Amino acid sequence: MQSSYNFWLVAISFVVAVLASYTALDLTGRIFLLASARLRHAWRLGGAAALGVGIWSMHFIAMLAFSLPIPLGYDFATTAYSLGLAIGVSYLALVVTTNARLTPLRLAAGGVLMGFGIAGMHYTGMAAMEMEPGTHYQPAWFAGSLAIAIGASTAALWMARALSNDGERHVVSKRFIAALVMGVAITGMHYAGMAAAEFPPGAVCGAAKGVNAAWLATSVILFTFAILIVTLMLSRFDARTSFLIGSVSKLNGQIVRLATLDTLTGLPNRSTLTERIDRAIHNARRHRSVFAILFMDLDGFKTINDSLGHSAGDEVLSAFAQRLLLCVRASDTVARLGGDEFVVLSENLGSREDACTIAEGVLDRMRQGIWSDSQPLQVMPSIGIALYPHDGDTVDTLLKHADAAMYEAKRAGRSTYRFFEQSMNEAAMRTLQIQSALHEALTAGHFSLHFQPKFHGSGDSLAGAEALIRLHHPQLGTLAPLEFVPIAERSGQIVQIGYWVLRETCRQIRCWIEQGLPPMKVAINLSPRQLSQPNLVATMLEIVKAEGVQCDQIMFEITETVAMQDAPKTIEMIRAFQASGFEIAIDDFGTGYSSLAYLQRFRVKQLKIDRFFTNGLDEHGPEGSAIVAAIIALAHSLEMDVVAEGVETESQLDMLKSMMCDEMQGFLLGKPLTADDFGELLRERMVAA
Repeated sequence: MQSSYNFWLVAISFVVAVLASYTALDLTGRIFLLASARLRHAWRLGGAAALGVGIWSMHFIAMLAFSLPIPLGYDFATTAYSLGLAIGVSYLALVVTTNARLTPLRLAAGGVLMGFGIAGMHYTGMAAMEMEPGTHYQPAWFAGSLAIAIGASTAALWMARALSNDGERHVVSKRFIAALVMGVAITGMHYAGMAAAEFPPGAVCGAAKGVNAAWLATSVILFTFAILIVTLMLSRFDARTSFLIGSVSKLNGQIVRLATLDTLTGLPNRSTLTERIDRAIHNARRHRSVFAILFMDLDGFKTINDSLGHSAGDEVLSAFAQRLLLCVRASDTVARLGGDEFVVLSENLGSREDACTIAEGVLDRMRQGIWSDSQPLQVMPSIGIALYPHDGDTVDTLLKHADAAMYEAKRAGRSTYRFFEQSMNEAAMRTLQIQSALHEALTAGHFSLHFQPKFHGSGDSLAGAEALIRLHHPQLGTLAPLEFVPIAERSGQIVQIGYWVLRETCRQIRCWIEQGLPPMKVAINLSPRQLSQPNLVATMLEIVKAEGVQCDQIMFEITETVAMQDAPKTIEMIRAFQASGFEIAIDDFGTGYSSLAYLQRFRVKQLKIDRFFTNGLDEHGPEGSAIVAAIIALAHSLEMDVVAEGVETESQLDMLKSMMCDEMQGFLLGKPLTADDFGELLRERMVAA
């Protein structure tokens, strides 16, 4: 398989090799002069960490420079093991060069051991690619790389000892020249080893989803230079040993943190979670045990971000992360995938019920817990659960199925949990298809409006209409609003769709007027996501004015449940709409929990009785009639009109008329019509009048 190299990364790897070599020569001089055995040991440990990172980084950056015509990656555990080898080799080098006597035998033995260590680091790093089929090495090049490693190591040990006297003339220049020679030898060994490698056509990198080489490259380069430069500065200015060890450890920790932890919450990131799930699969397969993946998404988090800002959202995420740690077992892994998505890996479960207990415990504690943090917002997750081995036997499959179950929990009402079922795959695929259809619907003209007539209480004269959106997709066919509106609401696409509905409604009203038809008041539904927009009223007013329609021809409908979620804010929103000339109706009245005090303060134009109560006129006899009569009387006492939805039988119509219901709509009186058909209905009513 044909390979290639990135020139700039090759050059950087050489610079790192030279800098690491110079650091080694400088450290040797510093350690050799220390009288205290304890201080010498401490400098060796700290220096070994710095040098090991330098040597390993040269190798790792050179590996990043290498590319094949397939995706490449590196297994995290094996890569970390190669780093450990580099640090061990560096410690060996410092011990050999800073001993009192460096005999030829000790020099040769040290060179051989160090050479094998560097070569081992290189080929361990190569093994981290997990190529399938395995990488084949040409014997000649392989032997050559070992010879270069041993020769370079022996020469490096000799030069380090020879240039260990800080008082020697031109010692800095000599060390720099020696570092260049050592850098050439180290890089030569690496690229000889790479030349030995043969990758057969069709080979696949098994670790392509391991350590993400692309984003890690910059971090490794920057932190390596920082570590080596800090080590050199500490060496030259003879800083305290404890400060050296602390600084090197901190910088090493930062590299590990970048690779393994989420920077905002400190939880394991996706890469670390993937590794742990993979390990859990191997353990569960060996011990025939069960584990669970609990995939969580915070309910209403986007609203928090939109209304309070991203800094407040970050505080909520950090607080939730800490709270979640307190809700699960100490042995469980809690990770953040990104955004408001969290995952709990719970191993060694006895049964499905154990996963139930964990999920219920999280929800109960989040719902009722009193937390010591200062975060006032109480956020709840929706949880999807996938079990190994029942729901999948790979990392990707388990995460995908837990994610699908989480969306099912969202659809079930949020702040609950669901186990994965095979049918959810089909539902998830359908959701993705609808999301894609929604993206193109506005520009491609796949949306249309129908208008359901609303009649006065007599049941004869038209009172207006309700605009109902329809989606007809070339591949998916006609989609019902109940299918695509919730998806648009979750994704945020409902905001732009809502503006389109208003603009199209105004255009139709203007068309009817231009045809000489009487002006009709049209009702438009507002979704929860629309109501959270800070500039909603201003945008709606701008659209209506641009289309040349009077504001009093538009009535916006807000469901009772949404209105009561934040009643004070709803009151402000209603007042803003009314001040602009729009009318407001409370839709689906009777399904929520309105207090009479707030209902009085809303002072909307209409209450729309939910079709459940309209159906109850037939199904529940006197009790159903009493409830509807009470709602109508209540609305009239507050000077509000009442609209009954879902009128489908003559008996319902007669009872509503007798109760003095102001307006009615339903299939009995008129089904949703296209704009042209509704215009024709208006024309017929004019002629009849």
